[in-house]
Amino acid sequence: MTRAHNAVREFVIPVGVAALAVVPALFLRVTGGSVGALGDMTLFGVAILAAGFLLSWGAEAAEKYVSTGFVLAIVALITVLPEYAVDFYYAYRAGHDPASGYVAYAAANMTGANRLLIGLAWPLLVGLHWWRSRQRGITLQDENAVEIGFLALASLYAFVIVFKGSIGLIDFIALLVLYGFYLRRTLQLPKTDEDEEEEEPGPGAIIASMSPGLRWTVMGLMAVMAMALIVLSAEPFAESLIQAGRSLGIDEFLLIQWLAPLASEAPEVVVAVLFVLDGRARAGLTMVISDKINQWTLLVGMLPIAMSIGARALSTLPLDARQHEEFFLTAAQSLFALALLLPQRLSLWGALALASLFVTQLTLAFFYQATPEREIAVLTALAWVYLVLAVMLLVRHIRRVPALARATFGTGPQTE
Repeated sequence: MTRAHNAVREFVIPVGVAALAVVPALFLRVTGGSVGALGDMTLFGVAILAAGFLLSWGAEAAEKYVSTGFVLAIVALITVLPEYAVDFYYAYRAGHDPASGYVAYAAANMTGANRLLIGLAWPLLVGLHWWRSRQRGITLQDENAVEIGFLALASLYAFVIVFKGSIGLIDFIALLVLYGFYLRRTLQLPKTDEDEEEEEPGPGAIIASMSPGLRWTVMGLMAVMAMALIVLSAEPFAESLIQAGRSLGIDEFLLIQWLAPLASEAPEVVVAVLFVLDGRARAGLTMVISDKINQWTLLVGMLPIAMSIGARALSTLPLDARQHEEFFLTAAQSLFALALLLPQRLSLWGALALASLFVTQLTLAFFYQATPEREIAVLTALAWVYLVLAVMLLVRHIRRVPALARATFGTGPQTE
């Protein structure tokens, strides 16, 4: 009786709530109806959020069967698929109708997702870990040198795109290869002691306890359902964001840059938070670092592919003056975050620095009204603040770089 009660409480209720949450959006999609820009934005955003949770629950169930680094990388990739769907739509429309201005929306969604993850999610995990354990930071293990190393490679390549001022097919190939090598390295990592801890309660744990046949059937059905929801909801959600911004008199660029990633990345962050609250802070931080790597490689690289599909010809996604500086700022923030991780620990002070700088840029974005030229100048100034801080930290921890490189490429253990 107790086991059945737990199954209802930990699986049936959460999955049932997620299923009910998508009904209004599905009804609108099937009937072609609308409840206004704000209503559509909310309902389709909720549907994408629910789909993300279905994906994350299924992916969590596989956690104890594969190398931890690899499975966390896959969980991070799967749970961020809603973000890919929205950005793919904007890039596709940019290629299909070059004069529509959607190219700016595609770049905005991508840079917003990347900066939101580091500026908000990373500090949130450290703060929750401090609140739970009073430890002033999250300490990583030697195996996590792989995540740090590939984040370094992806961040350095981002500056190549900054210098070029565009994202093209060559960038897609380079970033895809980089992500492929990252998955290969994580698959080679051994399971650690933390992997043997009991899973946190929830749908993922219930699925993992099922018989193999039933487990993979449930995981497959949830994945198919979630992907269908994402495909059906991505277009109306993306379009309603634009219309809602115009109807409210809010710059739709800002809504796409910050609100869309909030909805599409919430499942990923919630799963990481559950890891922290369950005493597995390292796994939570590893997961969001992996999320950053796949966004900084696959999400960036797929933009010209989606644009080419829309244009029915090979296309390059150009970065205009504002988008160039947005991308520069995102790359600089990534480099600063990398520098904070070099000691294999994200401290409470480092998390506060990330959060403070992020809140500053968010405040300026929404409340600093200026000419486009001044806005670009502000973005550039913030990027240089990140870069100066990053260089200071890199100089301080320079002795760790050779060992980090050896661990990244599998040529030796990471030692001091």
